[in-house]
Amino acid sequence: MSLPARAERLDDARRRFGDRVDRLGAFFAKCDPLADACVDAFAALPKGQSQPLVERALAGGHEAVKRDCAPLAELMEAVEHVPPWVDWEALDRGGELLLRTGPLGALVLAFRSLVLAYAAPGGNKPLVLSGRLTEQAARRLAETGRFVHATCVHGGLRRHADGFRITVKVRLMHAQMRRLARRSGQWRPELWGEPINQHDMLGTLLVFSIALLDGLRLVGFRVTDDEADAYVQLWRYSGYLLGLDPELSPTSEREARRFADTMSAMQGPPDDDARALVAALFGPGLGPTHSRAEELARAAYRRFAMGLSRGLVGDAVADGVGLPDDRFRHAIDALRPGVRAAERVRLASPLAHRAYVNAGNARWRRVVETGLGAERPEFQVSTLRGSTPR
Repeated sequence: MSLPARAERLDDARRRFGDRVDRLGAFFAKCDPLADACVDAFAALPKGQSQPLVERALAGGHEAVKRDCAPLAELMEAVEHVPPWVDWEALDRGGELLLRTGPLGALVLAFRSLVLAYAAPGGNKPLVLSGRLTEQAARRLAETGRFVHATCVHGGLRRHADGFRITVKVRLMHAQMRRLARRSGQWRPELWGEPINQHDMLGTLLVFSIALLDGLRLVGFRVTDDEADAYVQLWRYSGYLLGLDPELSPTSEREARRFADTMSAMQGPPDDDARALVAALFGPGLGPTHSRAEELARAAYRRFAMGLSRGLVGDAVADGVGLPDDRFRHAIDALRPGVRAAERVRLASPLAHRAYVNAGNARWRRVVETGLGAERPEFQVSTLRGSTPR
């Protein structure tokens, strides 16, 4: 089997994981036919008609668009089906794990999960082509936070909930990005595989699940095996709604880690695009400062954030994406004692645990709303505005 050039160190990976490497590598060439058929149908519609059609489908279900857009009706019928393995109570428990971490969980999402996602050469190419991660990095970060928070709230992925609606829109957005990438003349499948392929969809699922779990533990949060497996189950269902192939659907933390280790074994080092995306993440996306004191405070926070990120992703990735190596690398060590003390209080009683979940949820919501400002996220991509991938 011929894998794209982005798959590196294959001999070593095969020695460690056997034919699992090639079985997983086959998914570099597979995408999401249901969603791709939808955006092909959208392209034939008059300008401005596709988004109202999506909103009508989300409100009224597949029957509401059956006559106007058969591919969208087929996709909606698929996501309206709830597999028998879905345990709503377990999904709620999994979501509570992240909600109770509050703003620190948001920092782990930004400075571990997203940095690891950007560091993947090949996987980061659709982000570069879209342009929005370098042009509007702060807003894209807030939109990602909105997506994750809406997924984690109680019942967030039930039909008609915000998390469900956002997830379906993200799936269609990914399909639109695939279509635009293929038509851009810049996409090179021999190097990167298909744009937003099944392999990379699994990678995204893993940075939101297993990578985030590891980051929370690094900061000092206590995560039980039951909580971890419930959290993976939550993202398993999110992956189902996003069109992830069932063969790539991890059922437990152990299985998710096995997938992550296999993917890591054949991933190359961060490239120039990875460094550009990470630079945008830590860039001046918060608007102008109005005083010298504000300017100094923002500069100090930026150094703290980059130091925290180094502690969360490790020196190898941090060096690869260009994060500085200075005294702020110990930021994670400064946070850990306070987190552990708070965890002891939370574990003292069920009431304390519930109070932490409620307070953390409220703080997550404020973080997201502050980042988004007055504008609601649209979760759609209509043009390619980025630079040529490198």
